[in-house]
Amino acid sequence: MKTMALAIVWSVIAACAILLVIMEKKKTDVRKIMLIAVMTAMSVAGRFVFAPFPGFKPVTAIIVICGMYLGADAGFYCGALTGLISNFYFGQGPWTPFQMLVWGIIGAAAGLMQETLRSRRLMLAVYGIGAGIVFSFLMDIYTVIWTVDGWSWSYYAIAVASAVPYTLIYAISNVIFLLMLAGPIGKKIERTVKKYHIT
Repeated sequence: MKTMALAIVWSVIAACAILLVIMEKKKTDVRKIMLIAVMTAMSVAGRFVFAPFPGFKPVTAIIVICGMYLGADAGFYCGALTGLISNFYFGQGPWTPFQMLVWGIIGAAAGLMQETLRSRRLMLAVYGIGAGIVFSFLMDIYTVIWTVDGWSWSYYAIAVASAVPYTLIYAISNVIFLLMLAGPIGKKIERTVKKYHIT
């Protein structure tokens, strides 16, 4: 019985639930919710379409774009829901809440840095690389906790080292998709926000 691992998984589930409840209490425009739903659907679809290419996916890029143009709350929703919904296809498990939390944090942080990311492509590329590395490193924490039912720095070092090729592909794909999609999708979001006075 993985007592410690299960306790940590439940703690992560609680953290996701608390953050979602806090953000849900904010009064959110129905039209903004629709935009978040569309971005989440795009992110989930991107994970499906690029499933044959391990690590090379537009998922994080779309989550970041959602945060950049719709705010930190939208970025968190998009990230968390992407992990939950897409895993109904890829498989639910104790890794799901970790993916939800990590993708949610990446989306929320993009929202907090939206002015910088929207105005400076270099910073957007750097953020894409950082997001890929952070996602991999944090998911490796889950791998260690679940495998050894606790913590082992040596096992974590092995997990990080073995994931280097995947992490590099993931980070590079984030940059490619962000530079390709941020402009076109961002313009459409901005146009919709202005047209319908979405706050």
